[in-house]
Amino acid sequence: MTTGYRETAFDPGFAPVSTRVSNLAHFVTRAARRQAGEPAVIWGDSLWTWAEFEGRINAMAACLRDRFGVRKGDRILVQSQNCNQMFESMFACFRLGAVWVPTNYRQTPDEVAYLCEASGAKGMICNADFPDHAAACSALASPPDFVVAIGQAGFGPDYDGLVAEHLGAVVGDAAVDRDDPCWFFFTSGTTGRPKAAVLTHGQMAYIVTNHLCDLMPGLTGQDRSIVVAPLSHGAGVHQLTQVAAGVATILPAAANFDVAEVWSLVERWKVSTMFTVPTIVKRLIEHPAVDAYDRSSIRYVIYAGAPMYREDQKRALAKLGPVLVQYFGLGEVTGNITVLPPHAHRPEDTADARPGTCGYERTAMEVTIQAEDGTILPAGETGEICVTGPGVFAGYYRNPEANAKSFRDGWFRTGDLGHLDTEGFLFITGRASDMYISGGSNIYPREIEEKILTHPALSEVAVFGVPDPQWGEVGVAVCVPKPGATVTEAEIAALLAEKVSRYKIPKRILFLDEMPKSAYGKITKKLVRETLEARGLLTLGQDA
Repeated sequence: MTTGYRETAFDPGFAPVSTRVSNLAHFVTRAARRQAGEPAVIWGDSLWTWAEFEGRINAMAACLRDRFGVRKGDRILVQSQNCNQMFESMFACFRLGAVWVPTNYRQTPDEVAYLCEASGAKGMICNADFPDHAAACSALASPPDFVVAIGQAGFGPDYDGLVAEHLGAVVGDAAVDRDDPCWFFFTSGTTGRPKAAVLTHGQMAYIVTNHLCDLMPGLTGQDRSIVVAPLSHGAGVHQLTQVAAGVATILPAAANFDVAEVWSLVERWKVSTMFTVPTIVKRLIEHPAVDAYDRSSIRYVIYAGAPMYREDQKRALAKLGPVLVQYFGLGEVTGNITVLPPHAHRPEDTADARPGTCGYERTAMEVTIQAEDGTILPAGETGEICVTGPGVFAGYYRNPEANAKSFRDGWFRTGDLGHLDTEGFLFITGRASDMYISGGSNIYPREIEEKILTHPALSEVAVFGVPDPQWGEVGVAVCVPKPGATVTEAEIAALLAEKVSRYKIPKRILFLDEMPKSAYGKITKKLVRETLEARGLLTLGQDA
């Protein structure tokens, strides 16, 4: 957090005049001025105009401030699935200079209680569907001062009732500096306890501007955006960007992801943008509903979270046309590392298709590939992907050990492995934690997964290493056949024998009816391992 002016090495007689930036809640005010009567948020049969959206945000901000004593810098934990109230709470917190702390709503009560404690939350906004989560947080040694319920519940006053009580209030945006926190973006915690990445008003203003520049150029108030992922993470950043451009947000009414409903809403509201992950894109294009509704309004289908496998990418391009936009970026860089725009997506494997790339550097961001000692490696050599630029977060909240590990000489270390080609296109090999060493050779699962997915009977695959007494580690491939398809271990082994070196072929090939996925629709090796262990298909530490 900025606390004052400083002299610079460039000129000791120069100091910044101001580090103040616009409060992110001002995006709503701008849209409400220009498009007061136009749709801002649509959820099922309910619709709120921009003027109504602004009024409800003001009302909740006034309630948090006047009834519960929320002040600048206070953290507000939010446990809820997607709904208009959750979306409003983001801007109500921003308006006060408070910090929005959304959870992954599928986490257990104990896990959410940990997030409450780790963030030092002053208050909690909790959907009525999660009474156990509210109870777990209230039972902490230092519980939140208050809990607001979204819907009728026994653990706190109703959000909508509080809004009704405070409608008509006008709350000015809190003055904020560039480095004032606005959002605690919790990591997924795949290798340990989740960490709170501190996102700030200045950083996020840059992210929004860059998203509009690099991912979705030309958006206007006539566009519509549908939400097909939890607002607590990447989808929330995407919708913040839509609000900045005056784009209406469409929230599907179904509690669970319903492909047919998504495509019907695309047709009904002439949706032009959506943000998702590769596994959800796959479901969207493979469902019969994709051809049952008019989707000609779609301009940008933005996917992130993981590179899309090339075979899936080609099928999506064939079905949807040149609308795919890929970006690469962790929560700590808020998606802002590389972009692969529509014109760089090639439907065929031509010389310029660059299969496997996640694109080139985002505007004002710089990417290097570094060896373990920090040496910057030349094009073509594999190392850790490191990034610097205004999109990088401020650091982890109260976690100096993680900060020291994650930053080196001003570079944020992503933990991902990859290489750059001579033109600056980035290729991700995989997570550093995914790489395994078999017989002294480094093996990168991504390469093997791409090859396995060329089998026409397979839908999804995950490859990872397990301990082995002879080789140190050996590979295990977990495959999901397409519905009605039959495939054998021998077929996959024969396919790989023609495409990769023998030492890279997984020692075991297993089959599941469905691949375990995170709450955000991503395949995570941790969940796959746990599923195999639970079913007695894998015993770590023994010969695979």
